[in-house]
Amino acid sequence: MSLPDRFTLVDELTRADHRWLISEDRCYFLGEYVAGRGFAYSSTNSLISNFKKSMSRQGRPEWKYKEDAIDTIATAFRRAVVPVPPEGHAFVPMPPSKAPGDPLYDDRLTRMLRVARPDDQAWNVSELLVQDESTVPAHEKPTGMRPRPREIAQRYRIEETRSTPEPTVIVIVDDVLTTGAHFAAAKLVLLSRFRRASIEGLFVARCAHDHDSQGSV
Repeated sequence: MSLPDRFTLVDELTRADHRWLISEDRCYFLGEYVAGRGFAYSSTNSLISNFKKSMSRQGRPEWKYKEDAIDTIATAFRRAVVPVPPEGHAFVPMPPSKAPGDPLYDDRLTRMLRVARPDDQAWNVSELLVQDESTVPAHEKPTGMRPRPREIAQRYRIEETRSTPEPTVIVIVDDVLTTGAHFAAAKLVLLSRFRRASIEGLFVARCAHDHDSQGSV
């Protein structure tokens, strides 16, 4: 199972699939997850399914598939993020739906980014954005009840102990780009604190919709 060697920019041809993105947003993805088709539909669907496997499955035989997915995605990021970003870049994992301390808290994005770094100094991985209260994952809510960016932004805060040195380029990292609401919310909060920073997004996959299927990741 592998992902492309380079990121693809969400452009005018694909932006319509992600309603909360605007033309100025610089968001990039590696693969495409087809909504509603399940893990068996494609290698990317399988990879995402394993990567998002619930923490409640830890210790069970299938847990190795999550660990394998973390390694696979880390390898893809290491290969695609070239050259090594200069000083001033910060890779910020999107906060998971569960807060730290929750038994289901899943730091898979942070773990993946730390595995992806070729050495301790190559990438600045910073959990700069924090969500203190657990919520129901957006993909588990009916489409019409999913939160808007400003609602999501109210749950986030800046972890000030990680804000020095102040980043000049913030790269928000997430697994699947669906509507873009979480990216828009994260960007809103980060720019309110780091007004001079440039914000970009890197995604393992974007959600592509199949007219014969329903649902989303």
